[in-house]
Amino acid sequence: MNKKCLNSINTQNNLAPRHLLLIEKVDLILSPLNVSAFDHSDVEKKGYLVYDDIKVAALMLFGHKLCKAEVQQMLAVHGSEYKTGIKGLSLPQLTAAMTPKFRAEDEDEKIRNTFKAFDKNCQGFLKMEDVKRVFSQVCPLYPEHRVELAFREIDRDGDGRISYKDFDFMMKFNNLL
Repeated sequence: MNKKCLNSINTQNNLAPRHLLLIEKVDLILSPLNVSAFDHSDVEKKGYLVYDDIKVAALMLFGHKLCKAEVQQMLAVHGSEYKTGIKGLSLPQLTAAMTPKFRAEDEDEKIRNTFKAFDKNCQGFLKMEDVKRVFSQVCPLYPEHRVELAFREIDRDGDGRISYKDFDFMMKFNNLL
């Protein structure tokens, strides 16, 4: 994205410079994907996407539909009012609006990959031995009793196994370790 385009975005949306850097970084990574989704969704070639168009673009980008509240929030935060009086998203606005969704997808993928690294036998859950093995390799000086304590706290249903759901919850919301 060139400086002229960034200045145009700044003028249109009153974005602070740090937001411009974020848009520039995301645009470099997602540009072909966003442009393709934008072009396919803007069937009337208006130059912006309205509510239904955004749902189609999101389906193309993420493989699932966004809920009504998500689309309305994107329009409220990132959208502009066009000639018709309807709010819509231009390509740079779509990129800015989709950034948090892409970050969330990336975070979930990292958590899945970490779980898979712990789950050496591909069982779909972690046993105490799995967690101890990983800690002995990665943090050999970490006290074993603390690993056991953390395991018991993460294992919310007490069945001696940590499900992916428990692992995901711990990675996103807990600071046990």
